[in-house]
Amino acid sequence: KNLKLERTFVPYNMLQQIILYGTSILVIVEGLYFYLNGTMALSICLLMTVASFMLFSQLQSAGNTSALLRLLDVSIDKVNEIDKTPVMDEHGKPVKPENYNIVFDDVSFSYGEHQVLDHVSLTIPERTVTAIVGPSGAGKSTLCNLIARFWDVDGGKITIGGVDVRDYTLDSLLTNISEVFQKVYLFADTIENNIKFGNPAAPHEEVVKAAQKACCHEFIMSLPDGYGTVIGEGGATLSGGEKQRISIARAILKDAPIIILDEATSSVDPENENLLMGAIAELTKNKTVIMIAHRLKTVRNADQIFVLSGGHIVQTGKHEDLIRQPGIYADFIGIRKKAIGWKLK
Repeated sequence: KNLKLERTFVPYNMLQQIILYGTSILVIVEGLYFYLNGTMALSICLLMTVASFMLFSQLQSAGNTSALLRLLDVSIDKVNEIDKTPVMDEHGKPVKPENYNIVFDDVSFSYGEHQVLDHVSLTIPERTVTAIVGPSGAGKSTLCNLIARFWDVDGGKITIGGVDVRDYTLDSLLTNISEVFQKVYLFADTIENNIKFGNPAAPHEEVVKAAQKACCHEFIMSLPDGYGTVIGEGGATLSGGEKQRISIARAILKDAPIIILDEATSSVDPENENLLMGAIAELTKNKTVIMIAHRLKTVRNADQIFVLSGGHIVQTGKHEDLIRQPGIYADFIGIRKKAIGWKLK
């Protein structure tokens, strides 16, 4: 929107600059003309020349400031719109579910006019591993984020333990869910505080145990201040694999019964991937696990696989069953096997 605003005002700014510089040059030329005609003293001519630069530079600054004020005005309006967004859990109740079965019942969801999910129904039993696969843009991340109620569904409902997620307060809902994203965000704080983000009251010993399970204790201890090392905003001072392992340690420490893995190993190098797979195995013991994955080794052992395409569940089953069926999943596995086997000659 800022770019659109800038494009709108560029012609006006150009016209303003042309008028200011043109007028300044005109004053100088007129001053020289009167001086050469003998109708203006040299001192007055020089004064007019200097004054033209001083006067119009101030007008130019005022013009630039007015453009900035227009931008600020639009930005403040946007902030006010966000501030008016209603709190999602204002009518919810603290709920502790009897089980952690997740059910999508005829769920539809759109971003504006773009429909992402169209009457999707599925069931994820508790303490099972479910993989969501499909082409890019199929709505895999959206489906998982709806469980955590990042948005509300347009139609149908999502239940955890038989209770609609909209009937939970956000605190009581998110207490049951840990997410490990593809792009991990860490705060400009100590590593220990970043790990404790999901459980601020945890003692240091529990933080260390979680880090050991997540295979990040050794690299943390190699840092100048160990767990007290302050990392840059967004974890800029750490590698991608290190950030992922800290994120997994955070989830282990939280110990939520539902784990959502959003392509958690898709952009990690092979050395870190082995460590991450061990950390994920520790994280997901006896949990309800939903994973979005593009790699064969992360989906083949899932208890069930849902193939999402065009806003619909087009295939459901285990790896051994789906691989024998012609369709998106078999094509997906074939492409992945070819990608793994390619070599440079």
